[in-house]
Amino acid sequence: MIDLTVNEKQIERTVQRCRERGIIIPTFAQMKNPELAPENIKNELKGIGLWDVHPRNLFRITWKNEPVAHGGGYGGVNYMVLPDELTGVDAKIIALVGKWFPTGSHKVGATFGCIAPQLITGQFDPTVQKAVWPSTGNYCRGGAYVAALLSCESIAILPEEMSRERFEWLKNVAGEVIATPGCESNVKEIFDKCWELRKTREDIVIFNQFDEFGNHLWHYEVTGNAMREALERELGSDDNYFGVVLTSGSSGTMGCGDFLKELYPASKLAVGEALQCPTLLLNGFGGHRIEGIGDKHVPWIHNLRNTDMVIAVDDEHTIRAMHLFNEPAGRKFLAANGVPDEILQKLDLLGISSIGNMLGAIKMAKYYELTANDVILTVFTDSMELYNSRMQQQREIKADYTETDAARAHEMLMLEATDNMLELGYYDRKRIHNLKYYTWIEQQAKELDELNAQWFDRNYWSQVHELAPRIDELTMEFNERVSSR
Repeated sequence: MIDLTVNEKQIERTVQRCRERGIIIPTFAQMKNPELAPENIKNELKGIGLWDVHPRNLFRITWKNEPVAHGGGYGGVNYMVLPDELTGVDAKIIALVGKWFPTGSHKVGATFGCIAPQLITGQFDPTVQKAVWPSTGNYCRGGAYVAALLSCESIAILPEEMSRERFEWLKNVAGEVIATPGCESNVKEIFDKCWELRKTREDIVIFNQFDEFGNHLWHYEVTGNAMREALERELGSDDNYFGVVLTSGSSGTMGCGDFLKELYPASKLAVGEALQCPTLLLNGFGGHRIEGIGDKHVPWIHNLRNTDMVIAVDDEHTIRAMHLFNEPAGRKFLAANGVPDEILQKLDLLGISSIGNMLGAIKMAKYYELTANDVILTVFTDSMELYNSRMQQQREIKADYTETDAARAHEMLMLEATDNMLELGYYDRKRIHNLKYYTWIEQQAKELDELNAQWFDRNYWSQVHELAPRIDELTMEFNERVSSR
């Protein structure tokens, strides 16, 4: 799981590095409630840009940043409530907005959850070791960024077919960028590169988002609490929280579903994937265009015990909705069909995987015939800021986007169907859980006993969740050592 054994010999070098460079590390409690951050840090942030490579931006790893590019403070949780004129369903869909994290994606939180425990315990030594971030995109961006804030060197690994923006930005932050063959769904090629590095390099520590429980734990603690606060604000006296829909990726964000099920035991947790690569739905494979999710395996940190439904989203629908939301003719058509201007001005907050999440939520609402008193949660992982090159490609394919094109895309949204969905019974869950064997036992050298424990040990996942307070204690102790002279 997460090893919190303290290496006293190594930790002193890390303490000295942080002391020299003025690094203070936030706690989970401060990321859930950033008002707990020290006042001097809040004052410093007034002069720092959201994406600046500055150690104080560690305290902006939260859902509660003021939505500005420079000098912002804190406020409530950043989220949107999608109107039925956009979704075609009566149910209220609430989406947390990831754009206002540093790097423009909530993945910085997942990377922090992976590296911070090893840093504060002395298991990762930034003075001699490099952090390796295998990813299908935003995770390695977030990892390289967080590592830079912590004064650590990085190696980023991602598929060569990912958007140009990702590679261009990484060149300025990561010490080394490795492009592996394939597209979004070519995860094994990333894992193969990690094995190659393990055999040839002694100065690396690999933070694999697909098996690092710090990823799951950060979302359980921070994203889960952000969703709870959004619900407390939006739920009326007659409303019912029904469930949360999240595309799989590394399954880290699905940790928030475990948190919400503890508060709302009857709620559902649905996992989405691309129809073109239906691994969870059909044991299938393939390539797809929904950047931000990974496929052809089941992540080690996916709690199948708590997963109620699989929803496959057609990547063509995702790309067509992206085009609709970001073309002037598309927005004009949406306005004429009742979408409020406030929402129209925020449609660029939805990146490609965000649109996939929205479509999954629409499909869930239709499948269960939800009413205006039902609420579904999801996440907008990142924004169109990271996909301008993809929009340019679409404009080259369709140079003249007309009202007719918009009407067809809007009709597609309104008619989103309940096909390619599966309610999971006991053996459906176990069937997907068993797919972990082929990736993680046969290929990645995990222990079979732990795979079985994930399914049969009813305390397995709660033991992960119970680590957050101890990590906060160790973080505060580490910061005290840094500040002492």
